[in-house]
Formats: sequence, C-alpha cells, structure tokens
Amino acid sequence: MTDLTNPSKEGAPLMARLHALSRRRDIQVQALFLVALVLLISVIAVVTSDNLSRLSVKTGYGFLFEKASFELGESLIPFTAGDTYLRAFAVGILNTLKVAVLGIVLSTFVGLIIALGQLSPSVVIVRICRAYIETIRNVPLLMQLIFWHTFLTRGLPTVRRALSPVEGVYLTNRGLFLPTPMPDPAYPLMGSALVTGIAVAIAFGVWRKRTASRIPAFRWMAAVVILPPLAVFLGAGAPLALDMPSLTGFNFTGGLAISPEFAAMLLGLTFYTGAFNAEIIRAGILGVPRGQSEAGLSLGLSRGQVMRMIVLPQSLRIIIPPITNSYLNLTKESSLAVAIGYPELVRVANITLAETSQSIECISIIMAVYLVLSLFTSLILNWFNARAALEVR
Repeated sequence: MTDLTNPSKEGAPLMARLHALSRRRDIQVQALFLVALVLLISVIAVVTSDNLSRLSVKTGYGFLFEKASFELGESLIPFTAGDTYLRAFAVGILNTLKVAVLGIVLSTFVGLIIALGQLSPSVVIVRICRAYIETIRNVPLLMQLIFWHTFLTRGLPTVRRALSPVEGVYLTNRGLFLPTPMPDPAYPLMGSALVTGIAVAIAFGVWRKRTASRIPAFRWMAAVVILPPLAVFLGAGAPLALDMPSLTGFNFTGGLAISPEFAAMLLGLTFYTGAFNAEIIRAGILGVPRGQSEAGLSLGLSRGQVMRMIVLPQSLRIIIPPITNSYLNLTKESSLAVAIGYPELVRVANITLAETSQSIECISIIMAVYLVLSLFTSLILNWFNARAALEVR
C-alpha cells in the first residue's frame, strides 16, 4: 500500500538507483579515459621506437648498467669513474634530496622568523622584514644562486689564508671544513636508541591525545627521545674522538667538507623560498581571530605563549595548503643547481646525455624522479593537513 502522507519514500529507492547509476557511469568514463590514455602512450612509444630504430639511434635503459667515465665532485655515497650510470643517477637523486630537505626545513624557519618580525610592534623590525621580502621575491632565483656562488668562490680567502674562527673550523673559497666524530661502535647503538625513543614519544603523544591526559607532553617526550641515546653514550665511555681537517697540499683533508656549490644552492633556496613562506605564515597568523589572542592574554599567558600555544596551532590549517606548493616549487627549483655546478639530478642527467646520447631516457628519468618527489611531498603534507584541519561536528 502506498504511503500518501510521505511520497518521498516512493522516490527514495529510485533516487538511490539513479545515484548508483551515475556513480557507475562516472567510473566507466574514467576507465575509458585511462584505457585511451594508455593506448595513446603505447602508440607514441611504438612509433618513436620505430623511428629511432630506422635512424639507428640506440634506445632503452640498458645504458644505466654501463660504466660511466666521469667523476662527481660531491656525493653521499662513494662514486668514482668506472661505476655505473645507475649509481651516478642515485648520487644525483640523493644530492637533490639533501638540498631539498634542508632547504624546506631552513626556509620554514626563515619564513617563520620574518613573519613574526612583520607582526612585531617595532617599526624598524617590520620595515627590515618587509624590505627583505620585497627584495628577495623580486630577484630571480637563478641570479641569486649565481650571486652566492660568485661570493663564496671569489669573495672568500684562498686555502692558504683560510679563516679559522675556531680551532678545526676553516672557511675558504673551496668550502667550509668542520671536524667530525670518528666512527665508534657506540654510535649505531645510539641511533637505535634514538629511533626507539622517537617511536615511544609518538605513541605517548597519541595515547595522551586519546585519553586527554594532563601529563606534560613536551617534557616527557623530550626525556624519552634524549635520555636513551645519552645513556648509551655515557655507558660507552663518552667516545668523542674528532677527525680534524688538516691542510694537505692545495686543500684540506679530513673532517666534513661543505662545497661552495652546495652552500650557494642551499643559501639561495632558503632565502628565496623563505620570503614566500613568510607571507604565507603571516597570512595564516592574521587569519586567526583576534579574540583568540585576547582570550590567551586574559588568562595570564605571555605574548610568546599565546603565539606558540594558541595562534600558531590554529593557523596551521590556513598555512599548510599554500606552503605545500612552496615546498614543491623548492624541490623542482633545485634543478637550477646545474648553473653553478652542483651535481644534482639534472646535472648528472646532462653529463650522461652527453656521453650516451640517450636524450629521451635521461629526460624521462628526470621527469619521473621529480614527479615521485612531488607526489611524496604532497602526500605527507596532505596527511598533515588532514590532521590539522578543523573538525566539524
């Protein structure tokens, strides 16, 4: 029997079926698009391969296992002439990751300092910060990289006249040389203790949030992270033998060497991206209602505590989406390092291309690596953005 008092009940199953049909149709259209895209790429690949074969041009990625005849000035893993091109690309990817990760961290710190400076009650500090932003943002990054590289290689003294503000630290036009700890069996154990402490701290933070515990989070988490490695270090007799740089011939050997190319790349990316991050962070802070700050001050909190405990956490939901794009740009703009000789991915690919003449393969590797790095960065920040988003109930 039909319920005349509520005719919507009759239409509900029909609407549900129509909705399911529309969803199924959307899925079918997407599937057809993917099939067409795969077919198009396959046709292009086959035609390109036939044309290259007709021209007797070597194709394929087998060259990656051939021996490279060049050296790379800087690498996180050992590399010498005679190693494979695949290992050379691995060196380039690691160098790209090194400068990108450090650039993201340092540019965020610089952006935060400049953003807080613009909100300072001091007119002088505000104008200095504003001048920094307007100057750095309007000078192309490539020009800044060339400036820093020229300054570091031409403006600093030679090796024989190295600046040494502290014993064992030398600053020259060939780089910065620092003492480093000598290898010791206790260090892997300290690393394991540190990783374990971080895992326990994360678990403690999750438990504290779910149980709404009033236990001071920062103190306990800091203790869990710091004390285990410190205990291992002291239990092993506090091994701290240093490998000191020493002048040998025309350069320093030993210790840690930071090349002018890497330093110029890191300085350029940090200051350039930091200027954009400052505006993003400032906008996020100003997006938090003023009443939040006034409420914190009325509770007796200092301005620093209000900023750290109330304003910045709430501003994250405004800051994270645009700053994700800033981080992605920083990662991709690291390819400009090829202009100053830093051996990152693009420079390694250019050298490999000059030796093997396999342009399509080298360019495809560059595109694939930057795509993966961008997607991975977006994935992490989107997860963090979902955690920081305002819950609607």
